[in-house]
Amino acid sequence: MLAELKRIPYLRDVQIAQPLQYPALRIDVDRERAAQFGLTSQEITRSVVAATSSSRFTSKNLWLDPKSGLGYQVQVQLPEDQLTQLQDLEALPVKPGQARPTIGEVATVSARLMPGQIDRQGPYRLVSITANVQDRDLGTAAQAVRQALQQVGEPPRGVVANLVGQPQLLAETMSSLQTGLGMAIVVIFLLLAANFQSFRLSLVVLSVVPAVVAGSLLLLLATGATLNLQSYMGMIMSVGVSVANAILLITSAENLRHEHRDVALAARLAADTRIRPILMTSIAMIAGMLPMASGLGRAATRLPRWARPSSAASSPPRWPRCWSCPTCSAGPCAM
Repeated sequence: MLAELKRIPYLRDVQIAQPLQYPALRIDVDRERAAQFGLTSQEITRSVVAATSSSRFTSKNLWLDPKSGLGYQVQVQLPEDQLTQLQDLEALPVKPGQARPTIGEVATVSARLMPGQIDRQGPYRLVSITANVQDRDLGTAAQAVRQALQQVGEPPRGVVANLVGQPQLLAETMSSLQTGLGMAIVVIFLLLAANFQSFRLSLVVLSVVPAVVAGSLLLLLATGATLNLQSYMGMIMSVGVSVANAILLITSAENLRHEHRDVALAARLAADTRIRPILMTSIAMIAGMLPMASGLGRAATRLPRWARPSSAASSPPRWPRCWSCPTCSAGPCAM
């Protein structure tokens, strides 16, 4: 899986987040040998922890200062310069005050590699593959990762591959925006129907919505921009302004139709009298959206290349996927 992700040209720093090859020492206690010395595994473990870390992890001791009444923690720790080799660990005594037996006489110490960090989500173990995205939007990168998952094939039994992180948040945000836009159109339609007392006029007003959406998508395609949160906000604002202009024009045309009893004349007069406020509203919206579209702010790196200033930095890091591996062994992950 790691090799497949590295083939995607716009993914950078593809790596496994957890250190899987971490040097460690394995201590296998010979229970029969330890029983001959009258030792238990707990006593051997306590002596090793006290020597390698500190006695505060095995036996907590507090000393109370009689003068100040403050308590101080007292711990015993072996100096680090006296425990630098494998043989130093094997020579550690197990019983307090006795030179024998030592760790090497009741256990076998061996060097090995093991994961240095184990992450879990509930009862499942996680092995995460992270990456940064360069010169591409997050949606395109997420789609490429999904295709890479399909090309790898079915994971082994007990292993589940999930795409999490910012792509998941992006999908939820886009879904919420689409749902909100659809509900807004329905509510506007019902309000217009109640205001005009006519479903036909309401449909005429809402007929501008497909034109605005199509024009917005064509402009995004022509400029090489993506359908992201900013473009969605601009599209929703354009729909709102267009519906408001359509209501202004249709209301005026309907009043003139009742007055002159001529549909064509009413349409011409409404367009002639309402073109100025419609243009003023549209120009005001365009002028208000220019700072966001110019790409001069701190979020300019998320805009398309044509809208970025020349000093814009590269895209910030994103995390496109995670590899969930609940049954992975303690050694290096084979995936």
